[in-house]
Amino acid sequence: MLVLFTTQPAAGHFHPQVPLARALIAAGHEVAFACAPAYCAMIEASGFRCFPAGLDWIEAEAERAFPGLLTVPEGREQAAYFMTQVFAGEAARRMVPDLLALARGWPPDVIAHDPVEYGGPVAADLLGLPYAAAGAPVFPPPALLDALVGVPLAALRERHGLPPAPDPAWLSRYLVLAAMAPSLLLPWRDVVPPTTHFLRPVPFDRTGDEGLPSWVAHLPARPTVYATLGTINNRQPALFRAILDALGDVAANLVVTVGRTLDPAQFGPQRPGVHVERYIPQSALLPRCDLVITHGGVNTVLGALAQGLPLVVIPLGADQFTNAERARHAGVGWVVGPDERTPEAIRAAVLAVLADPAYRRNAARLRDELAALPGPEHGVALLERLARERAPIGAR
Repeated sequence: MLVLFTTQPAAGHFHPQVPLARALIAAGHEVAFACAPAYCAMIEASGFRCFPAGLDWIEAEAERAFPGLLTVPEGREQAAYFMTQVFAGEAARRMVPDLLALARGWPPDVIAHDPVEYGGPVAADLLGLPYAAAGAPVFPPPALLDALVGVPLAALRERHGLPPAPDPAWLSRYLVLAAMAPSLLLPWRDVVPPTTHFLRPVPFDRTGDEGLPSWVAHLPARPTVYATLGTINNRQPALFRAILDALGDVAANLVVTVGRTLDPAQFGPQRPGVHVERYIPQSALLPRCDLVITHGGVNTVLGALAQGLPLVVIPLGADQFTNAERARHAGVGWVVGPDERTPEAIRAAVLAVLADPAYRRNAARLRDELAALPGPEHGVALLERLARERAPIGAR
């Protein structure tokens, strides 16, 4: 079986697809990715074949390809812009012709697309192939999804001679592989398609020999807090400074990763037990932590919960506000809102979560729920069935 993964050019989209891709290869199938040319090197460094396809951009530098982002306010408006103008707009328009061309030389049996990579399902319909949403799960209400992507995707289908889709459910027509805990769903917001199958998240965050710095083994014997703003929204020196100031005199270790674009030296010398680094693999660091401060990216949220760690969530954009609400609803996190990003508010949140054992108990419950879910090998079996039957696979 040939499986073509399509993804947006960012770690938050690519990394959740890696465990399934590796499981497919282990089962004897052939896997390739199609992604923006600028991101193919990252995919290839992780051991996969990558076909350059679509718009040549990287999400971390989205303003270069989409200057309109510079005038869009941070937060929910920016998230809506990405969905409408970027993911369902220019990125999808540029992706479809390249997917059709590469399928002539590498004909896949099924397309597994990042849930917000919309060129994949359109190309699959044109090729008569089944497709599966596989990656960081999103479950917006159908009316909201239609309001965001309905018009641009209808235009894209019409452009290629496809009939109009009856409703947004066509995107989840065949199969949705969701690596998350069902109890994280928000009953008043999330709408789970009937083809959804929940899988156990498997962490992936290393493309080379990255490991733990030697100083981690010598941290003082007290709670350790890890702070990260992910790989897209991490150009936030003021917020990193607020986090450092918040925990400046708290009796805890603090590990802050600021990403590839910021220099840790710009934050100056730190007290003993406080370390600022560009990057540390979370899968190696999290088992040594007691609490995670995060922007609410799905990889960090699920990675922390897989270790039974509570959260302080400072959402910045994309799906992070929804993930923050999920953490609060599940009793595993404290949310610091857009108007509260001060050292005082962050400090109060950290101290409250560390002091209340209920957060840790609830996180442990989520850890056990995640561990009990079937792993990526179950996703392989479902994709094999999808390629064979070419029909929707409902959850029992």
